[in-house]
Amino acid sequence: MRTIFSLCLILLSWVAVAEPVFPVVVKITIDDDITSVMADYVKESILFANSKKAKALVVELDTPGGVLNATRNIVQYMLSAHLPVIVYIGPSGARAGSAGVFITLAADVAAMAPSTHIGAAHPVNAWGNDIEGDMV
Repeated sequence: MRTIFSLCLILLSWVAVAEPVFPVVVKITIDDDITSVMADYVKESILFANSKKAKALVVELDTPGGVLNATRNIVQYMLSAHLPVIVYIGPSGARAGSAGVFITLAADVAAMAPSTHIGAAHPVNAWGNDIEGDMV
């Protein structure tokens, strides 16, 4: 009886310290303009995913675009991440406009839900007009 009890304790202690059966994947959502706040959010999410030993970070993306510096920061964070970053343009009807294009291109894997779109990746001024000299 004592041997069975000891064996059960050993098995229970092994289960308590064993790796999770299923891999951890962290998912975040970006569903607004790309700003410095969003850049900080992506940076902190990558750090969090690393701390949890996640196998990947999934970014669900729906954005009209945003600020260039914030976009560049997000791209840099994604490219230097120590885990795969997956960008999923979704849900259905979502878009990855302007800055969203560059964020999607920086992903290790990119996917789109049905009825989503990506595009309009050229610089515009604060009023939405073309900047003189850009390639249209």
